[in-house]
Amino acid sequence: MEIAITKMSSKGQVVIPFELREDILEGEKLIIIKTENQMIIKKATELDKQLNEDIEFAKRTEEALKRYEKGNFKSLDSKDFLKELETW
Repeated sequence: MEIAITKMSSKGQVVIPFELREDILEGEKLIIIKTENQMIIKKATELDKQLNEDIEFAKRTEEALKRYEKGNFKSLDSKDFLKELETW
């Protein structure tokens, strides 16, 4: 995983740092998925099953965080936790 810092201009433009855009071509369309606390950028040419999985994962993560913040969570041992994960 690579991490870089950028900032938004007064016109709402964001520059993707060079080291993170080596395989993105000029003019290539990108999709931005925004949740409450995060943004995911994907190449539009890669619209496939993975995008649907990313969207579903983002939704579940956001819902889980809201439940956690409200105190609506349960504690499980590792065996029961893995069983619960299999139902997802």
